Amino acid sequence: MESDSAHHALSISGVSIDTRTIRAGNLFIPIIRLDNGHQYVQEAMDKGAVASLWQADQPNPPEGIPLIKVPNTLKALQNLSKAYRDQLDVKVIGVTGSNGKTTTKDMLHAIASTIYKTQKTIGNYNGEYGLPLTLLELEEDTEVAIVEMGMSHAGEIRLLSELARPDIAIITMIGVSHIANLGSKEAIAHAKLEIVAGLHQKGLLLINGDDPVLAKALSELDLPTSIRTLRFGGAAGNELYLLEQKVTDTTLHFRTNTQHEYVLPMLGNHNVLNALAAIASSSELHIPADKIAAGLLQVVVTEMRMQRIQTKFGYTIINDAWNASPSSMEAAIQTLISLSGYKHKILVLGDMLELGPDEIKYHIKISESIRYDEIDYVFTIGPLSEVITQELFNRFPPSHVQHYENKEPLIDCIQHVLMKDDIVLVKGSRGMKLEEIVQRLI
Repeated sequence: MESDSAHHALSISGVSIDTRTIRAGNLFIPIIRLDNGHQYVQEAMDKGAVASLWQADQPNPPEGIPLIKVPNTLKALQNLSKAYRDQLDVKVIGVTGSNGKTTTKDMLHAIASTIYKTQKTIGNYNGEYGLPLTLLELEEDTEVAIVEMGMSHAGEIRLLSELARPDIAIITMIGVSHIANLGSKEAIAHAKLEIVAGLHQKGLLLINGDDPVLAKALSELDLPTSIRTLRFGGAAGNELYLLEQKVTDTTLHFRTNTQHEYVLPMLGNHNVLNALAAIASSSELHIPADKIAAGLLQVVVTEMRMQRIQTKFGYTIINDAWNASPSSMEAAIQTLISLSGYKHKILVLGDMLELGPDEIKYHIKISESIRYDEIDYVFTIGPLSEVITQELFNRFPPSHVQHYENKEPLIDCIQHVLMKDDIVLVKGSRGMKLEEIVQRLI
């Protein structure tokens, strides 16, 4: 780095890459993405930033303000976050996986907060920009940090792990999200296992032991002998596994092979596996079982992740609109089927994106899990999901299966069908933005 001009020493508190989040005393880091952040440097200074980085190949740097020139502003952000993390005496838990990252993170935060000062990834800040910002937001006295690590391509988890240097690494499961970029589930598993790249030399790797693709990929990995592994899952061959579970309309009750009992205030049988990962991590942090149980009872579900909404109209919405993959959509549908006490059960499904050349096959497979004796109405939106309704036309009354090209007529139809004591599940990939439907139904 080099300073663009001779300015006095500055006191910097915090970092921002977005002028909408600038706070007084921040360092502004202009990032080149779809939009070039360098055009906002002066605005950042006007809003309270005390200095800014400037990528050396960008023309016309503004004069009269503290600028630090760097070869690449994104790399500078990442390097700054790594240097700051290295100064902290904090236990870091890194969470990756095709599904369940955010829910597992939320569970861990609720548990660890019963004993430790704890911070977690906010929102979806889990990539090459977001994770460095998460690290830079950590307060100096934070004792436990839970960070999500997301990816679209091979090599990305390696980078994030090397920045965060986790003491505990979790891989929740391997699905087919981003298979269009990686080609196979095996390649996805190996990409997720890159999380060991930055794992502490005496760290703990937790994996879903029920996942054969992940287990095989791990067996092919030359792990340092000092790194410990622990498998969690539903099967008895895992070190931590389920003995029994019971589902109500608002909670999940389960008991593990350690004979401890837990209650989760959320929907979705699949979330019990996420809880097992959180429990195993918490035990590594020396959190006693009663505190783990108390923490799980306090979990607050992040919006649009199996979020249960009781409306003023008397019907219930399960808002699972954040994202969708074949495994998560199947799990959400099975959750809806398992619920009792509702007059009608309604599915609103959008496209599952980034599934590569087999995308139609994955959508057809979803239709195979939908039966008229378990689901009353199915509405789909998007070019890919149309195949779901096509497959169901012969199994449902004509008016109970409908496909729509855009949201307005779909919303009108749902509002016409929905009655008091009904329940509707809304799920699709992020690009479908199905939360717009949810907002109109509340």
